[in-house]
Amino acid sequence: MLDKVLIANRGEIALRILRACKSLGIKTVAAYSSADKDLLHVRLADQSVCIGPAASARSYLDMQALITAAKLTGANAIHPGYGFLSENADFAEQVERAGLVFIGPKPDTIRLMGDKVSAIAAMIKAGVPTVPGSNGPLPDDNNSAVIADSRRIGFPVIIKASAGGGGRGMRVAHHEAELLSAIQITRAEANAAFGNGTVYMEKYLTQPRHVEVQVIADGHGHVVHLYDRDCSLQRRHQKVLEEAPAPHIDEAVRERVLKACTDACLEIGYRGAGTFEFLYEKGQFFFIEMNTRLQVEHPVTELVTGVDLVKEQLRIASGLALSVTQQDVHLKGHAFECRINAEDARTFMPSPGKVTFYSAPGGPNVRVDSHLYTGYIVPPHYDSLIGKLIVWDENRESALVRMSQALDEMQVEGIQTNIALHKELVRDSHFKEGGVTIHYLTQLFDG
Repeated sequence: MLDKVLIANRGEIALRILRACKSLGIKTVAAYSSADKDLLHVRLADQSVCIGPAASARSYLDMQALITAAKLTGANAIHPGYGFLSENADFAEQVERAGLVFIGPKPDTIRLMGDKVSAIAAMIKAGVPTVPGSNGPLPDDNNSAVIADSRRIGFPVIIKASAGGGGRGMRVAHHEAELLSAIQITRAEANAAFGNGTVYMEKYLTQPRHVEVQVIADGHGHVVHLYDRDCSLQRRHQKVLEEAPAPHIDEAVRERVLKACTDACLEIGYRGAGTFEFLYEKGQFFFIEMNTRLQVEHPVTELVTGVDLVKEQLRIASGLALSVTQQDVHLKGHAFECRINAEDARTFMPSPGKVTFYSAPGGPNVRVDSHLYTGYIVPPHYDSLIGKLIVWDENRESALVRMSQALDEMQVEGIQTNIALHKELVRDSHFKEGGVTIHYLTQLFDG
């Protein structure tokens, strides 16, 4: 196994990684910014090192500072968690060039799947179902070809930045008259946000669900899928509540897409944890992107399969094979995850400040992944996620009841949170039926 891992992240995911390392006897180093000196994982790690000031660009996004911190503390591997540098191929390359282990996919794979155009091309080659689209970047000097493509695909269409993500770099054109303007605006936004103005076009699905498939591969030819998750409850392209498995999916359709995902991993030589993200509409899956990292919502998959994804990441980074085969993985029960954010639930505005009281829910099959404690000061510099409340039960209905009870128990005072929103959602009649679309939460709020 690895000797010592530097955790290049913060908050609940840093604590999650630390616990997995400790369970395998691996020493840990907490890399933290000056604003995060009081984080729980900083106190619990074997060593800790400040890598810079509060600004992410000068701390958690400073590649050289992280690599230097690893070398100075004797760490031989870096776990990037999610966000920050977790899908940065240049960082993965620099880590490996420094003689360290990057706990994640190979740099070339991250690069391939990070570019949406090359990712879609790779998926088409591997037989993964994709959204009808331009099947390549849009030219900036041939409007007639672009218009012909749009007519072939059929309106509405969506223009997307090849290097985009998180809801940025996309614009819908409902009619041909809107098309060229949408392309120009998206290209300009993509250049400004990502330094890459490449855009492509896809059919815009009007009432899709967001369903994703979790995979794990050891780079030795062994790939396992861990079934699917439904992440359709989202607002402004940000996920709010997730569940596993996705409800109301035809089993034959599910099996086909699961196999397509594992086949694709073999095709591209994938290594590590990864997630295939799909839009699901009218009984069909359409690939949109692959996240080459651990997902925020990975706990729901862990609860319904019994597989510890972070431990598997650490095993793979050590050069070991997966601890499970596909035949070992059985779907059991149902799990939900509520993302608990320090924010105004209606405006989504962050609510930093001091936590004057914190009490986590408990009981059978209730899991809380959080770095929160009474007296902790939530800084204003980072994402507003302060924890994840996850529950499991024998079926979806029972799991919803358990989540409702757990939310009633959860108490956070001194800052605003979205706990009340989650209470409303898990008791919502349409959500309880299962299968709401990605637009449901926006419609619920905005009418």
